[in-house]
Amino acid sequence: MPLGAPIRYPAWCNGECRVRTLIGTAGLLGGLALSPAMAATADAPATIVVTAERPKVQTLVDRTVYNVTSDLQATTGSAADVLNNIPSVGVDADGVVSVRGDTNVTVLVDGKPSAQFAGASGGNGLLQFPASDIDRVEVITNPPASMKAEGSGGVINIVTKKSRKAGLAGTAQLSLGDKRRFVASASATYNDGPLSLHGGVTLRQDDRRRQLNDSRAVLDTTLHQQVLSREILNEAQHKQSPQAKGGLDYRLAPKTTLSLEFSHSERGGDRFFDQHNQSGPAGQPLSSSTTRYSDGHDWREEGGEGARLTQGLWRPDETLTFDFHRSAVRERERYYYTNIYGLPVQPNSHDHLYLSLDLVTTEASADYEWKMSATQTVKLGYDFERDDNAYDNRADTVDPISGALINNPNVTSDFRYLQKINSVYASYDAELWKWGLQAGLRFESTDARARSITAGQTTEHRYSRVYPSLHLDRALSEDLKLTLGASRRVTRPDPEALNPFVDAQDVHNLRAGNPNLLPQDTWLVESGLNWSSGGRSLSGKVYGRLDRDNVTDVTQVISNDVVLATKANLPKAKSAGLELAASGKLLDRVSYNLSSNLFWTQIDARQLGAPGMRSTVGVNGKASLDWKPTAVDTAQLSYSRTDRRLTPQGEVAALNLINLGYKRQLVSNLALVSTVSDALNAQKFRRYTSFTGYQDQFQRWQKGQLLYIGVVYTFGAQKKSKPQGFEYEQ
Repeated sequence: MPLGAPIRYPAWCNGECRVRTLIGTAGLLGGLALSPAMAATADAPATIVVTAERPKVQTLVDRTVYNVTSDLQATTGSAADVLNNIPSVGVDADGVVSVRGDTNVTVLVDGKPSAQFAGASGGNGLLQFPASDIDRVEVITNPPASMKAEGSGGVINIVTKKSRKAGLAGTAQLSLGDKRRFVASASATYNDGPLSLHGGVTLRQDDRRRQLNDSRAVLDTTLHQQVLSREILNEAQHKQSPQAKGGLDYRLAPKTTLSLEFSHSERGGDRFFDQHNQSGPAGQPLSSSTTRYSDGHDWREEGGEGARLTQGLWRPDETLTFDFHRSAVRERERYYYTNIYGLPVQPNSHDHLYLSLDLVTTEASADYEWKMSATQTVKLGYDFERDDNAYDNRADTVDPISGALINNPNVTSDFRYLQKINSVYASYDAELWKWGLQAGLRFESTDARARSITAGQTTEHRYSRVYPSLHLDRALSEDLKLTLGASRRVTRPDPEALNPFVDAQDVHNLRAGNPNLLPQDTWLVESGLNWSSGGRSLSGKVYGRLDRDNVTDVTQVISNDVVLATKANLPKAKSAGLELAASGKLLDRVSYNLSSNLFWTQIDARQLGAPGMRSTVGVNGKASLDWKPTAVDTAQLSYSRTDRRLTPQGEVAALNLINLGYKRQLVSNLALVSTVSDALNAQKFRRYTSFTGYQDQFQRWQKGQLLYIGVVYTFGAQKKSKPQGFEYEQ
């Protein structure tokens, strides 16, 4: 570095970097005598070494970035465990992710969509994704125009680890848990000149147990009395999940780079449950009692392939990028049931159920970027997405006399869904009068076709919308920044929610979709202040949101002990909130992270029988402590609370979780790690539903207390994330 040249710190340095400068010229030392060793280097160029620890939280113009590499849950857990520790983000026991309580969230990996996280079973993708692969998580509540407009809750972008240092580097780890659980993984990177290779394998064995308890009271209008029913279900799952991934980056020419990648994972195992149902008039003997035993096996396969070509154009800082990505998910489930009838007494029966789904997402895009100057950037792009989904359910009963299999039409169904989305966007980034500006406009045209082969019914939806977005930020001082933003979003109905077939695989709980569902339209505004200095940070953000045609769950009473769950659009819903976050150090060896979301929601459920508008106020919060008793030991404690939230016909109760972790660095490249997830075994989901003639209390207790002890070994160059300036927009 020439003397007098400005020192360029990393974008995440925040002025906290420690700089050590070794000067090798006698003149700069003002005539001080040099030792022989120093004199030997007197003619060497000056060397400047910059070292820094990347902060855990960074606030950018359109997103908040969380560094999760220091989270000990990332060693043994899944992506769901890591996301659950991030402010304003929640993940339930089934892997369903939410932001500010909204489950309509688009999840990306390195900026790319995946069928792995799509649909009603998308939560399985998060439960299967290894947290050890994650470098950082970007939470984008107000996405820019270069990102898809899908998801009223915003976008979560999972950025994976890559090494940019020359040579071979890698990590291997093995963690053993209770109840035959274990996680084994290995990953490596190799960089040599224009070629960069990366890959990894993971094998996870898991054991999950949960209990469902559902109590109902239905008013029998004929007898003018309540009929009480109760369902208890105990479930056990034992799964294995092998995974592999790899990729390469190759610089074909000074301005041309080709990137290829693939991923493949499976998740399969046995699933058993026993279900007990009882019902009868209040205060009288039972009129019905049944028990259902299930012996099942399920299997899920996920895979993806992608290619990217980046070409520099004639002007400096002008690039054209072509992207192609394909991802697929396949699920196959089979269950054998034995039904025992206590009241009224009748012979036992046997039946079989086979479920399958195939989800394929194909996407191609072209993006142009030109940095017109140091303060102005223009982006233009086109994107095409095609979703092909197939859902096939088969069921049969066993003839008690002949043993022959008889098709059960109450459960057998075929459903197909095809969606095509064409998008174009333009965005402009600039610095104007001390303001950072990011303004964009996105146009999306959707053509969707849902076809129930079983019912012989086809529904088509075609619509086009414009989605504007605006981001502003301004540095009020060296440590204080103001941010403003607004955008429009869309949430397209889940394909399975459009299937009109009434699924009767559980005779007490019927399910059906609604082919007439409309896409949800969302407008969002938010404003925040962020202060950071001396390793401490404080932030506050105020937001407001208006939803129209919000898709929600609806319960209908069919008979005294049978209900139908379906979907409907709500005319309007509003929400607003105040997010607060703080981080820093209490003592030299203790650091903290605190966050909360004080929220207000209001929904219009009058068309579902509610007497008027319903609203609630609540507080979600997260807190974590890191304690380093010695230079080689780290202890972590994290707590999260999700407050109660409204549903159109009731509410969902609050949930509290505690996680623990401990790490000891045995030697420079070998560490011992122990983690406890859900230490108090408190992962109980409670939902209360009430309307005229119907009351229901539903509880799902996921016995999620998990204990792991393991070792982590690293070799070669230390892993580094992708450069901060890398774009993950498409």
